Amino acid sequence: MAERNDLQTGPDDGLMLAVIKSARHIQDRLEQILESVSLTPAKFQALDALVRAGEPMALSELAGSLRCVRSNITQLADRLEMDGLVKRVDDASDRRAIRAVVTPLGIERHAAGTEAIAELQNELASLVTSADRLRLVEVLSGLC
Repeated sequence: MAERNDLQTGPDDGLMLAVIKSARHIQDRLEQILESVSLTPAKFQALDALVRAGEPMALSELAGSLRCVRSNITQLADRLEMDGLVKRVDDASDRRAIRAVVTPLGIERHAAGTEAIAELQNELASLVTSADRLRLVEVLSGLC
């Protein structure tokens, strides 16, 4: 007789394991496609926030929009700056503040990341019917 695996046969009929497995697979694919355009998910999110802002952002604002602590955003800004994707500029209204601005290379890399993510979304969408996608979003939203 096969050994019982409570994660697959528990009261949720394997839902938890299926959600975790799917989320890991999608995250792995996201990391792969962003790596193909020389980005990480964190770098893409920061570029996305800066591009959407349309103007230089204070690092504290960027940290707030990404829901991370200031020390993490400083390290991320360091990496983005080393990659030539962002540059730091002085804040004209506050001499103590530093703002981040996307460089032309950062805008180009953001566009490539956005396109790659859209391709992944299309790939995932092709695996499930439109009606099932809507229902799946509704069900998964109910888990949070």
